[in-house]
Amino acid sequence: MFIDVFNGDADGLCALVQLRLAEPRDAVLVTGVKRDIELLERVTVCAADQVTVLDISLAKNRLALERILREGAQVFYVDHHQAGYIPEHPQLKALINTDAGICTSLLVNEFLNGEYRAWAVIAAFGDNLLASAKQEAEKLMLTAGEVRKLQELGVCINYNSYGESVDDLHWAPERLYRELVRYTSPFEFIADQPLIYQQLQAGYASDLAAAFKVHADYSSAHAAVYILPDQAWARRVNGVFGNELSNRYPDRAHAVLYPTALGGFQVSVRAPQSKQSGADELCSSFPTGGGRKGAAGINHLPAEQLSSFVSALIKKYG
Repeated sequence: MFIDVFNGDADGLCALVQLRLAEPRDAVLVTGVKRDIELLERVTVCAADQVTVLDISLAKNRLALERILREGAQVFYVDHHQAGYIPEHPQLKALINTDAGICTSLLVNEFLNGEYRAWAVIAAFGDNLLASAKQEAEKLMLTAGEVRKLQELGVCINYNSYGESVDDLHWAPERLYRELVRYTSPFEFIADQPLIYQQLQAGYASDLAAAFKVHADYSSAHAAVYILPDQAWARRVNGVFGNELSNRYPDRAHAVLYPTALGGFQVSVRAPQSKQSGADELCSSFPTGGGRKGAAGINHLPAEQLSSFVSALIKKYG
């Protein structure tokens, strides 16, 4: 049996799209909203099963990974988040690179020798890796308008992954993946599925406009904190709002929070564009935090730890 496990954001989706265009498989799909990262806990295997894992932290899934390997499955693991110790096992092939300019889809693109590079460009734009995305796009000899379309699609697919549950999203990640993987070229997808593309664009624009009406709860030259209301649009937009703030104020770190049903906050952190580092360390200092150097998050920050988090953000970034 084949099992494909992937983050529900643009990077996870586009990484799997590339792999399955290159090697089609009838696989069981395991995914969820962007913050559903401990996905391997949901996976049960038999000996000789083949499991592909994309764009979820190995550090957060190590115990489940070790169980799956003990049970005899083969695992292909590609990621760019914090990994920690990587198990050495004959049935594990791991492509892990935590460099701030790398995402999972770019690693898959390299693995496939650029066969479906446009999908990797979309993912890099979705992860707000603008320099890396543009560098790869140059190899495709695209017009400025075509690059802009890839950027817009990447941002919209990534926006679609944020929410407390799949009910918050416009498209469930598994369903959206099945639409995307039908097309070797993202331009064919845009032309053939205008309603999906337009729905995501409209949702993104509307939610982002609402976010920019919210005033910062803390702001300085080096860091800013925004607390969004407990509404579905805020749950959808928190990550891409952080990206947009980061692009507009590249020398400032940003934290975007919204209330959760548990009584605390979910947190998205973006390191300054001018210094893509430290977000993973900051968020990992809290129990449910993790991520990568330029962008990270905390799944549940108790309300009584809010002031401690803000102080840690200020201390980290000055």
